[in-house]
Amino acid sequence: MSEKNNLSGTEKIKMASQGLRGTLKESLKDDYTGAIREDDQALVKFHGMYMQDDRDRREERSQKKLEPYYMYMIRLRLPGGFMTPEQWIGLHHIAGKHSTGTIKITTRQTIQLHGILKSHIKPTISSFNTLHLDSIAACGDVNRNVTCASHPKESPLHEELYQLAREISARHLPKSRGYYEIWMDAEKLVETTEEDPLYQDRYLPRKFKIGIAIPPNNDIDVFINDLGLIAIIEDGKLKGFNLAAGGGLGSTHGNAATYARLGSMLGYVPKENIFKAIYEVITVQRDFGNRSDRKQARIKYTIDKMGVEQYKEEVEKRCGFKFEPARPYAFTSRKDAFGWSQNHEGKWYYTLFIENGRVVDENNYPLKTGLLKIAETGKANFRFTCNQNLIISDILDVDKAEIEAILKEHQIIQTTSEASPARRNSMACVALNTCGLAMAEAQRYLPTLITKLEPVLQKHELEQDDIIIRMTGCPNGCGRSPNAEIGFVGTSLGKYNLHIGGDRLGERLNTKYKDSLNETQILETLDELFGVYVKERAPEETFGDFSQRKWIQPNL
Repeated sequence: MSEKNNLSGTEKIKMASQGLRGTLKESLKDDYTGAIREDDQALVKFHGMYMQDDRDRREERSQKKLEPYYMYMIRLRLPGGFMTPEQWIGLHHIAGKHSTGTIKITTRQTIQLHGILKSHIKPTISSFNTLHLDSIAACGDVNRNVTCASHPKESPLHEELYQLAREISARHLPKSRGYYEIWMDAEKLVETTEEDPLYQDRYLPRKFKIGIAIPPNNDIDVFINDLGLIAIIEDGKLKGFNLAAGGGLGSTHGNAATYARLGSMLGYVPKENIFKAIYEVITVQRDFGNRSDRKQARIKYTIDKMGVEQYKEEVEKRCGFKFEPARPYAFTSRKDAFGWSQNHEGKWYYTLFIENGRVVDENNYPLKTGLLKIAETGKANFRFTCNQNLIISDILDVDKAEIEAILKEHQIIQTTSEASPARRNSMACVALNTCGLAMAEAQRYLPTLITKLEPVLQKHELEQDDIIIRMTGCPNGCGRSPNAEIGFVGTSLGKYNLHIGGDRLGERLNTKYKDSLNETQILETLDELFGVYVKERAPEETFGDFSQRKWIQPNL
């Protein structure tokens, strides 16, 4: 079990928090600062928020002897990434009233709003509550937003699996009512802190992420999750799940003890036992995870310390049943299905490309306005993908023409169809100007880099190749760069480590190829690599597989 004599500072804050309440109520009344108290900065994450500051304004404010321009990011809990049109309309107006106005689709099928001032937090959360939306456990050392294969066309059983994602999320929420007491002034029902059999008073050592994939499309990147569920469907019925545990992409520059890792297969569990299996995978991490060093606290390190078999045996002992050998499955793709498609019920879906998940009207492209117009018809739902895109969903045949007309009027179909494969398969984290960990740009820079990379791809006749390119502003992996075919990891402003050799299906991580390249060096290096790839590749060999064979494997 974890040592109790050398707990990290965050562990002590959690245990003293009285059910995640801390002094958040008092912090909100501190009108002399835009910040909240230091301990509360750790606790507010469990409520779905991060305290940030505008890094573009740090120097200016420092010169004026002002504190940083503090603001908050709020992330919704949206298991399976679904919103009704009424909820989208509400989100649109909340974003305009309380945040920067940009609606950010995340890599975990949910929404973030940035730039919320402290005085606007309670009105924002109260407004979300009227829409039956919340941000509970969207961040923090708990089970976070549960992802699920995004497109209903993936399987006639999609709805069953989406409902499972919702149930997993609901079952693993913290029991504390502090969220409602602090942000919506709800009455405290009991004087004592609520009992929480799963999280107790210490919660988990670090964040915990669960995702559900439906083969053959690994659109959710199932192996990067702390616990990945691979649906096993036989004869048109959901039989159970293969469970893979120990995924996680974060690391620290210069610290070899930290690393990206894909999940290890634990085995197969019939669907009637899945909730028990999930619960006990979490409790083993709760009890054996590192609570002294947060850089070693994710389940991937717990599993590597214990060994996969020992971890599985401990889970099985707590479950009271054995895992079966993993059932056969195969992934053949890892991408979103852009454009129109129809599911088994005859409903229509339009997947639109949203670069880095930023829903905003800019550069003469009225995307945000167009999506509001669609929501106002009341004839389409909204589903988010783990690749930061959006599916206009569940459209009846009789309503398709009306929705399509709005998509065309607001240039959405044109923008999606004209985006190159490299751009549509790219992804970046938020990074600057709001992320405190960012060492370099990501979402503000990757579109420019893709524009400069497109002629290089055309030169080598690779412009129609679905090469997966991802960028993160630091090594924490929020943009999932470690399992891209080409990954960029920021080291300083304008400099990125170049990683290559990840596969196209999300079953192999990439490897660092060169350190701290500037833009010119990136373009020159990729030009050279693409040239060799085109000349020497085997038939149907992807760039990632070729890179692994040509440049990575020989040096291992």
